[in-house]
Amino acid sequence: MNNTPYPDDWPDISTKLYNRSVKLFNAVKNMLSVRLDLHADPQFLEGDIFLFNHFSRFETFIPQFLIYEKTGAYSCAIASGEFFNEDNVLSRYLKHVGVFPHDHDRLFPLLAGQILRGRKVIIFPEGGMVKDRRVIDKRGHYSIYSRVTGNRRKLHTGPAVLGQGVETFKAAIRHAYSQNNVTLLRQWQDALQIDSIDQLIAVANKLTLMVPANITFYPIRSSENLLFKGVELFSDNLSLRQSEELLIEGNIMLKNTDMDIRLGTPVDPCCIWDWRTRYLMGMVVPEINTIDDVFTLNSRPKNWRQRLLGSYFIKNAQCSRDRYMEGIYANVTINLSHLAATLIMHYIGEGQTHIEKNQFYSILYIAIKHLQNNTAIHLHRSLLNPDDYSDLLKSTNKRFDYFICAAKEAGLIQDRANSYQFLPKLLAEYDFDSIRLENPIAVYNNEAAPLRTVRDTLIGAINEFAGIDTNKLAAWHFEDECRALAWEKQVYSSSLFAEINQMEDTVADPSPFFLQPPVLSSVEGEQANGTGILLIHGLLASPAELKDYGEYLVKQGYTVLGIRLKGHGTSPHALRDQSWEDWFGCVQRGFSILKAHCRRIAVAGFSTGGALALKLAAEQHHEIIGVIAVSVPLKFVNSAFMLVPLLHGTNKLVGWVSAFEGVKPFIENATEHPHINYRNVPVRALYELRLLIAHIDELLPRISTPTLIIYADQDPVVSAKSAPAIFDKLGSKNKKLQVITSNRHGILMENIGGAWRAIDDFLNELRTANRVDHGLEEMYDCIPLAAQGVKQGKVSKKHL
Repeated sequence: MNNTPYPDDWPDISTKLYNRSVKLFNAVKNMLSVRLDLHADPQFLEGDIFLFNHFSRFETFIPQFLIYEKTGAYSCAIASGEFFNEDNVLSRYLKHVGVFPHDHDRLFPLLAGQILRGRKVIIFPEGGMVKDRRVIDKRGHYSIYSRVTGNRRKLHTGPAVLGQGVETFKAAIRHAYSQNNVTLLRQWQDALQIDSIDQLIAVANKLTLMVPANITFYPIRSSENLLFKGVELFSDNLSLRQSEELLIEGNIMLKNTDMDIRLGTPVDPCCIWDWRTRYLMGMVVPEINTIDDVFTLNSRPKNWRQRLLGSYFIKNAQCSRDRYMEGIYANVTINLSHLAATLIMHYIGEGQTHIEKNQFYSILYIAIKHLQNNTAIHLHRSLLNPDDYSDLLKSTNKRFDYFICAAKEAGLIQDRANSYQFLPKLLAEYDFDSIRLENPIAVYNNEAAPLRTVRDTLIGAINEFAGIDTNKLAAWHFEDECRALAWEKQVYSSSLFAEINQMEDTVADPSPFFLQPPVLSSVEGEQANGTGILLIHGLLASPAELKDYGEYLVKQGYTVLGIRLKGHGTSPHALRDQSWEDWFGCVQRGFSILKAHCRRIAVAGFSTGGALALKLAAEQHHEIIGVIAVSVPLKFVNSAFMLVPLLHGTNKLVGWVSAFEGVKPFIENATEHPHINYRNVPVRALYELRLLIAHIDELLPRISTPTLIIYADQDPVVSAKSAPAIFDKLGSKNKKLQVITSNRHGILMENIGGAWRAIDDFLNELRTANRVDHGLEEMYDCIPLAAQGVKQGKVSKKHL
C-alpha cells in the first residue's frame, strides 16, 4: 500500500502530452518488428470499459493508444500503486496520461467519472501477467495463478463492479431529471465537467458496455536477443523472473512477431439483473447524491435497502465476470502452434510417446480445413492463406518447422527419422516465471484450451486421417486454390498498388475452374470418357483465357481443370512478386487435384502455360498420356526482350540502394484481350519467363511423352522459329507439329485455324492407344466429387 495518502481528486488527462505519446508510440511501433493488427467491429469501439488478457508488459501500453487512433477518445488505465510511491518523472507522466493507482481509495468513483465524460477505461482483469496462459481448469472454470498467495484464484470482478456503478449513477441522473431536480443535475454537471444538462442526460441514456478483448502473440520465442545481451553486460545478478521477461518480451519487440488484438461482443454489466435488483434500484437511486454514494452501497450502506442492493451487486458482478472472461478467451487468435501443441498434449494424455511425421502433418492440415468453416473461432491469417499451410501434406512447412525447432531446443521433442518422440520434460511442472522458457508447448496448449472446439476438431481429424478420401483431399486442394486467389486479391487491392491497378481493364473472372461431365447421360458424346485435361493459361492472363475451351472439352466427356498461376488475375504487382517456380507449383497442385479423379491425364498449355506443360511432362512422364504445347515462347518477335535481364538487374540495384521500386518496374503491354490480360507487364515476370525458357530448353530431350506442338506462322509475339526448334529437340518418339495460318497470338483461346479440332484428333489417338479393355471401366474412371453435388443422370455439368 502507498504510505502517502492520495489526494481525493486526480490530475486530468493532459491532451497535449497524450497526443505526443501517441505520436511517439507510432514512431516506436514502426521501428519494432511487431506486426500489430486490430480486429474490431466499429460498433464495439463505442464501448466504455475494455478488458484485456495480460501476457507481457509490452501490451499494456498499446490498447489505449490504438483506441485513440480509431475513435479519438482518450483512455484511462490502472497501474500498480508502487509507481506512485515517489514524486518523479515517471509518476508525473503516468498521472497526466490517465493512469490511476490501483490502491486509490476513490478508484471506482474516479474511473466512473471518466466514463461519464466520454473517456474509455482499460482494465486487465486477470491482474498480473498470466505467463503460463493457464486460465481454465479441467472442469471448465476460470481461474489464474496468484503470485501473492502462490495459489490459483478467481479473476477480478472490478470491471463488473465499475460497470454496474456507472449504470446506477446514470439511473440516478435519469431519476433526478424525471423529478425536475435542476439543482442536483447542475451539481453533477459541474462535478463531471460536462457542458450542459442536455449533454448530461444524453450520457445517462447511453448504455454502459464492457468490451472483452484478447491479445495474442505469435510466435513465442525464447532465444537470446539484443535487449537481454545489453542488460547482461551491466548486470551479473539477473533473477529468473527478470531473465525470462527480457528473453520473451525482448523477442516480442525485436523479432518478427504478430500481435493480434481482437475485440469481442460487448457485455452489458446489468444483463443479469433480475426484477429484485431493478426494484431495489428504484428505491435506492433517489438516495444517491454523489458518485461515491454508488460505490459505498456494500461497504458503508445507510439502510437495509442499500445493504441488500450492494449484496445483489456482488453476486451479479460474479456472473458478469464469467461472461466477459469467456469473451476474452473466446477471442484468442488460433495459429498453427496452438494446433500442434494441443495435438501433442492430447496424445500424451492418451499415453502415446511419439507421432509419425506424415500423420502429424496430415492431421494438422485436415483440422485447418475444418476450422476454416467454424465461425465461432478466429484463425491467424497464416491458417487462412494457403501459401502458409497447404504444403503441410508434403511434410514440410516453414511455420511448423519453427515450432518443432523451438520444441527441440527446449528439450521437449526429439526428431527421429520418420517420427517425433515426446520427451518427459513435456509433463514436468515448472515455476510460473520459467514455463515460457522451458515449455512453450504447454503455454500454447493452455492458451487454446478455453476453445474446446479446437481440441475436438483435432481429435476428429485424427479419426478422419485413418480413412481419408482422396476426392475430399482434392476438393480441399481446389478450395485452397480459390482461397489463394481471394487472399491475393485482398493483399494487392490496397492503396499502395492503386496507380498500376487503376490502369487495368481486366473484368473476366480469374478463378480456377473444375468441370466434370455427367457420369451417365442419354445425350450422345457427353459421357465421361475417363480422361482428365489440365489447362494452363499464359503469362499476364488467367484461367478465363481457356474457360471456353474447357467448356468445349467437357462436352466431349473430358474432366477439365483450369489452374491459375500465382500472380495472375489480381494485380501486376502480385505477378511481380512471383517466380517461375511459384507458377510451376500451381501446375503441380492442379495435376494432383486432377489425378484424384482420373487415371489418364493430358496437359495442355498456352504460351508460358505451354512451357510449364512441357516441364510437367518431363517430371511426370509416366503419369501423363500426352502434352499439348501451344505458342511456346522459346524465341520472341521483339528483339528488345533480350534486354530484360539487364533491365531487371538495374531494377534490383536501384531497389537495394534507394526507396524506389526500380528505374522501370513495369512496361506497357498491347494485349489482344484486355478484359483478361494485364496491360502492365512486370519486368520481373519477363525475367522469370526467360529463366523458365532456358530451363525448358535443357529439358526437351528428356521428354518422352507424346507431344503436340501448335503455333501460328505469323504470331506477333512468339517467333515462328520457336515451334520447329522445340520439335527438333523433343525426345518423344510420338510428336507432331501443327502450323496455324494466323497473325494472332491467342490462337487457342480464339480457336483459330481449327486449333481445337487438331487437338481433338491428337487426344483421340492418345485415348485409343491407352484404351482400357474393361467394358464400362473407362466410363467410371472419372468419379464426380460428392462435395460438388454432381449427380448422376444429369446432362448439365457442375462448376466448382
